[in-house]
Parts: sequence; structure tokens; C-alpha cells
Amino acid sequence: MDRVLGLVFAVFVLGEVSARVVKVSPGPLIRVEGQPVSIRCDVSEYGGPQEQDFEWEMSSSSSGSRIKIISTFDAAYSHASLSKRVASGDISVERLQDNQVELKVAEVKSTDAGFYWCQTPSTDSVISGNYEAKVKLIVIPNTLRVSPLAPPPVVPEGSDIILSCNVTRELTQPTYLSVTWSVKRGSTSEDILVFGPQGDVAVGPKYARRYADGGIRLVPGKNGVFELVVTRATPSDDGLYECNGTEWTHEDGGRWVKIVQSAREMGTVAVTPTGQSLSVKISPSSPSLLLTPGNTLTLLCSVAADNLAALSLEVTWLVDNRDIITMDHSGVVISNTSASSSSSSSPAGGAQGRRGESSLERIRVGDYRLGVRGVSGEDGGVYACRVRAFVEKGGRSSGGGGRWHMAAEKTSSVVTVKVAQIKPNFTLTLDPVLTPLATSDPTELACHVTNITHLPRGGRLAVTWEHTLLPGVTQDPPTSHLIGSLDAHGNLIPASSLSEKMKSGALTLSRVQPNTFTLRIQQTQEVDMGQYVCSVSAWTLTSQGDLMKSSEHQSSALTVRWATKPPTLNVVAKPVREASVGGATFEMSCTVSTENIREAGYSVLIQSQDSLQSTVRTIMTLSPDSVVQHGGATDPARRDSLVLVKSGPAEFRFRLNGVQLSDRAFYWCAITALNKQQSGHTWTKVTSESNKVRIDFQENGPSFAIAIQSDASTVYPWETAKMECSLSVSGSSPKTDDLAYEVRWFFTRLRGGQTTVQVASVDRFGVLRKDARNSSSDVSVERKDTHTYQLNIHGTQDSDSGEYHCVATPWYLSASTGAWTQAAELTSSRVFLTVKFAVWESLKLPLLYGVSASVGVGVFSLVLGLVCAQCCCRNTTHTPRSRNKLMDLEMD
Repeated sequence: MDRVLGLVFAVFVLGEVSARVVKVSPGPLIRVEGQPVSIRCDVSEYGGPQEQDFEWEMSSSSSGSRIKIISTFDAAYSHASLSKRVASGDISVERLQDNQVELKVAEVKSTDAGFYWCQTPSTDSVISGNYEAKVKLIVIPNTLRVSPLAPPPVVPEGSDIILSCNVTRELTQPTYLSVTWSVKRGSTSEDILVFGPQGDVAVGPKYARRYADGGIRLVPGKNGVFELVVTRATPSDDGLYECNGTEWTHEDGGRWVKIVQSAREMGTVAVTPTGQSLSVKISPSSPSLLLTPGNTLTLLCSVAADNLAALSLEVTWLVDNRDIITMDHSGVVISNTSASSSSSSSPAGGAQGRRGESSLERIRVGDYRLGVRGVSGEDGGVYACRVRAFVEKGGRSSGGGGRWHMAAEKTSSVVTVKVAQIKPNFTLTLDPVLTPLATSDPTELACHVTNITHLPRGGRLAVTWEHTLLPGVTQDPPTSHLIGSLDAHGNLIPASSLSEKMKSGALTLSRVQPNTFTLRIQQTQEVDMGQYVCSVSAWTLTSQGDLMKSSEHQSSALTVRWATKPPTLNVVAKPVREASVGGATFEMSCTVSTENIREAGYSVLIQSQDSLQSTVRTIMTLSPDSVVQHGGATDPARRDSLVLVKSGPAEFRFRLNGVQLSDRAFYWCAITALNKQQSGHTWTKVTSESNKVRIDFQENGPSFAIAIQSDASTVYPWETAKMECSLSVSGSSPKTDDLAYEVRWFFTRLRGGQTTVQVASVDRFGVLRKDARNSSSDVSVERKDTHTYQLNIHGTQDSDSGEYHCVATPWYLSASTGAWTQAAELTSSRVFLTVKFAVWESLKLPLLYGVSASVGVGVFSLVLGLVCAQCCCRNTTHTPRSRNKLMDLEMD
């Protein structure tokens, strides 16, 4: 009887213990002398304590004697020949996990080549599996040589930079080379291009598009010479260029390992900007030209540069800093008629007919001629030639890709062209009619035209109003903004940004007398402060009956400003009810006080952070229209416990019911006051944060642990695989009814790209959810007891092979507060399931059916043949012919 019980116990133990597996890095390992080496070893499927010990041994041959290197538990384990290297740290062992270590050699020597064994002393109840594994280490000499050629130290913009680098090594083992070109500017360095080790090319993120356009080309040469050509260089290519050679080995498993590298400086390259040599001259060089109406104006623009052949030029002629005609870098001529029409509001074609006909042509390399035929008074002004030099950003092989970089821009000296004619003359004065003393007061300005002379019969006046913000209002330099104008026909033309304001009557432009124009702002705001000017132009009739601007004058600037008081906002938070224990209610009041804000609407944010240095989270928001929204940090299951209301004209209250340990943090209010101005077009926005109120209480809860195990690591198709997720609780363990778990199962498929998906989940109320899977098998989850959940995979398929693990979130009912409390999430280790393909089981029935069918058909054929022979081929009675006599012949 005792023997039977012992045999049953042994079978039970052997059935529960799996075979130990010791693995090392796949080999052989090829490393370079003098470089660091690390060999990883891990053990799995073992019994005994979680933390395992390891011993390392080596031998110069697979069958030779071993010497002891190092151990994780015996400090005196090392052989005498290696003890000094172990003591100095040249040889060390580092524990990565309980079941994984790494042997490290800081500087490997040629004598270190050989076989390395990783051993794990047995802690299993039954000896099964392997307890050591070996790997071969090959140590080769460092023969990597990097010899770059120095590029030219200075190149002109638009030229090519050739970076030549020679990278070689002596091939004693199957190793591979890669070459990396990089550029260093200041303290930062960035890679331009990497070639190898498989012959592939990787480009730095800043150079990807340039490489695709052909602006960077790789030219592999012979005998280890590699050239990188940077075409059409720009000043951004300045820097110290480096060449980095790297030797690689390709190990089992498809892993590339860098075994040695060497970096060399190639030299500093400075790209001379085109602007240093670009020059633009205009001829005739006389400072002024005097013409009469109807004459032809001819001006020549000459361009010179050191690298003129590599440049593409855009030439523009300017009159009083306005473009009149342009030849772009592709040779297309564009006539800018808006330069003249912008100074006139006459009907279509009026201003264009007054100016002479302009033309621009390239007569030779670098020379561009402007011609204006039939000049009039409108053609007078200050002429200049502006040249923009472009460099093609793409490579020559790509055709440029249509991308250009403007390398430089220069403008020539000016020539003043005068067209003799008598212009009307007058005087302008700008006076304040109404001056604002505070915000929302009206403002009115009057522009008076006096002393008008030489204005012919039929001549008319037009006015344009402009506004400039006071210095310091914006970070940009003060610039003039158009308000609107009254043209010579009396039409009101507002600026696009002010058209709605003029339609509503908040801003008006009018002509109160023949020589007086007014600007009125009904309710002046702070943005209206600044300097105002009015420009009045005189218009005369031409022989064709069109209006032509004869002269224009601008008034002196008039400053409009008043003393302003900035709006202020102050928020004070104080606790109304403090939560000293879990499950209590926390309430906080935020009171707002303001100055210089009228009838404000408030937007409230309740924010929190675990510590003063942690990330800020938004809990809730309350809009000025009392619309409550929950922030992204709010648990949807607890939104009913959060309340944010407006408890007074300037007071808000935040309440959190049933606080938990996860709610311990700092809380405060961030309030924004929105004050709409009386004009209805602008808003005043002021934001302030309150002081921080803390929820802080202590509660010691239970601690939890999680483990996973599988009844079998290998199954056949259509069998059922079972995996248990076991949880344990320690410390102040709650009652069974006061404890619940949320359990989720995850599957990681290792073939065809590693992906992790959720298989199934059980919430703390016992509701099972199964996720969509790419398999014909089915899953179920069984709760075996309070702390154990079992995942069953029914009808397993090959697609079910992979790693499985479970994640659990414990919930317990706090004895002190009576509230459910969420503990920290737990993640188990991983188990591997393999679904084997049973060849005999798959072929057994088809073969049996085939043999049976063949035998049946054969037997049937034999029986059918016998029956036919008996029935159809039987002998019949007849008279035999005589063999001795000739047969009688019958003839016709």
C-alpha cells in the first residue's frame, strides 16, 4: 500500500514540475579585441526560489578543460588566473532579473576566445531539463581603419561639397562595414547619411527631402572609398564634418551587433554666402533724370557675382518702393498694375491708362533693361532695381524638384525720374473735435484742406485715414494700418477688417464740407489708441476723361490716448469640509474679487496635482453659461460624486463625495473673467489661479500579489488549453464578501510581428466580456474561487500559439470608511502556449477511408467479372466442321 501511495505521489510531482531550460545568447559571438563583451543567460521552467544563482566557466575548446570565471553566490569562485580581472571589474556579472544575468568583459582579449558555459545549480524537486548552456566567443583583432580626405575649407554658395572617406578592415570573420557622415555645429552633431551594413541607406531627418531630391548623393568607390556629395551648398551647410566607420556582425536570430567603430574629423567647411559677392548697379548712374510727358524711359540693371552661373536671378524694378515689373527666376515677366491702381479709385483701366507701357528684357548675362514708353506724370518717382538670387535646393540629377532657396537679395542705388507737370498744391491740418477721457468715450478728428492752388476745373479731392498703434502695445514694431478712404467720386472704401464696424455705425468717415473730412469713433477702446494721419490727394481729368492723381499730401500725426487701469482678478480657495478619512466628503469654496471689470462672465476650471512637481490634471470645468464638463482625468464611474456649482455672484463650490486614496492631491480653482466691451466687438480676458487646498489622509490597506500558471505548455489542435490567474492577499486581509477583482487576459503573438491584444475580461461584478479574435477557437473564463480565475481556450488552433498574461485590479471594502477602494493594478508573468500540428491524427482517417474504398472497388470488380464470365461467355451446341474436307463454295 505504501509503495502504491509513493508511486501516485511521484507521478503527481512529475506531472506538475516542468523541465528546466537554461539559455545563453545565440552564437557564435564575434567580438573585437579591446572592446566590451556581454553574454546573457537566463533560466526558465524551474522550481524552488524565484531568484536563481548562476556560474560561468570557459574553455579554449569545446572538449577541453574548463576554468571557473565568476559566480553570483560564491565570491571565491573565480580561477586564480582570472581573480585579478574579476577584482578590478574587468570581468563582472550583472543580475538583470531573478532568472537572468549578464556576463560582462570590459576589454576582451584574444586569450578570451573559446567556449563559455552558463550553469544554474538545481533547486528543483525533480531533476529534469538542462542545467547549463554554452556559446562560442570569437575574438578578432581590431583592423578597422578610417581615413578621410579633407574637403576644401571654403566653397562658394551653390557649389558642391565632396566628402571622401576610406573605411577598410581585414576580413578574417564574416563581418560587415557601415559608413556614417555627420556634421557638427557648436556642441550639437547630426547625422547626414548612413550607408550599410547591408548596403542600405539611412538619411538624417533634416536631410531626407534633400536626399530624395538628389541634393545629397552617395558614390561608393573601390577599395573602401566612399564619397558623399552635397550639391548646391548653402550657408546652412557650414560646420565640422566627420566620418564614422563601424564594423558589424550578424548573429543568429537576425540581430545586427556593432562590435567596433572609429570616428575621424574630415575638416571644417565654410560656405561663402552669395550676398558677399552680389552687386547690383543701375545706369545711367546720374542721380536724377528729367523727362517730359510722352518720352521713353530706359534704365539698365547690371548684376555681378562670383558664382553667377550657378544662380537664378529674379529682377524687379521698383518705383517709390513699389513693384512695377518683375522677371522671375524662370524668365517669366510679370507686370504689376496694382502699383498704380492702388493710388487711384477711378473706374477700371483709369490708372493703368495714365502710366506708360512698361517692358523688361534680358539683353545679356547679368544685364536687364527696363523700358517705359509714353511716360506721364504718374511715371515719375524714385527708381531702383532689386535682385534676388536663388539657388536650386534639389540635386542636378533630380531636375531641382521645383524647389529654390533665396540665397541673397540686393537693391541698387536709386535714380529719381521727374516728369515735368504743374501739380496742385495745398496745406493739411489734422485737429481733434472730440477727445476721449476714458474707455468708451467718443472720438472725432477733422482733416482740413487749405491754401489750395493749381487745382484745375473739375479737379476733386480724396482722403485716406491711417492708424498706428502706440509703441509697446505689441511686440512688433509699430506699423501703419489703413482705416478707410473716400475716393475722388465720394465712394466709401473701408479696410476689410473694419467693414462690419462701419456698417454698424461704430466707425464713420464723412465729408462735412468741400475741404473738410471727419473720422468719428462712437465708443473708443484701448486698441484705438495711437497716432492718426489723413492723406489727401488731388485728382484731375485727363484728355480721355479719366481721373488721374496729380498730387498727394499727408498731415502730421495726431496722438489719441488716455490713462487706463488694467483689469485685475483675485481668487481665494478655502476648504468648507475637509476629508480626514476615506469615504468622507470634501468641499472647497472659491471666491472671486475683481477690479476694473464690468459685468464679467466666469469660466471655472478645477485642477489638481499629486505633488507640486507632478502633472496638472483638469477635473471639471464650468462655462459662463453654467455648463459643466468633466476633464480627461475624471473616472467616468465617479462622475456622479463630483459637483461644481455657482453658489454666489462671485463664488463657486466644488464637492467630492466618497474620497479614496487615489484622490489625495492638491486642488485649486483657475478662473477666467470674460468682460464684453460696450461696443460688442472686443472682449477683456483675465485669468487667475487660487491657492491650493490639499486632501491628505492615511489608510493602510491590504497588499496583493499575482501569479499565472498553465496546465500544459503544448497542446494539439482542437484540444482545450487552461491557464490559471491566482491572486493572493496579505496584510489586513478583508473578508471574502468585501473583496473583488477585475481580471483581464492578454495574448501576444510572436510570429509575423509581435502584437499584444486583449482576449477576455471579467469586471469586479462578474460580467464577462470577450474581445474579437483572429481565430476559430473560443475562450471562456471560469472563477474557481475568490482568488483564482481560469482562462479556457476551446478548440485551439495554430494562431493561438504565443504568450499569455493576466492583469488584475483588486477592489476592497475599507473597514474604516465603508467605501470601496481601488488597489494598484497587478501584472503577472507570461506563459507560452504552443499548438502542435498532429500529422498522423490528420492523415489517419483519410488513409483508412482510401484503403477501404480501394479494397471494396477491387472485390466488386472481381465479383462482376466472374458473373459476366458465367453468364455471357458459356459454350453453345454446334456441329463441328470437318477439317479434312474443303468447304463448298457458292458463287454467283
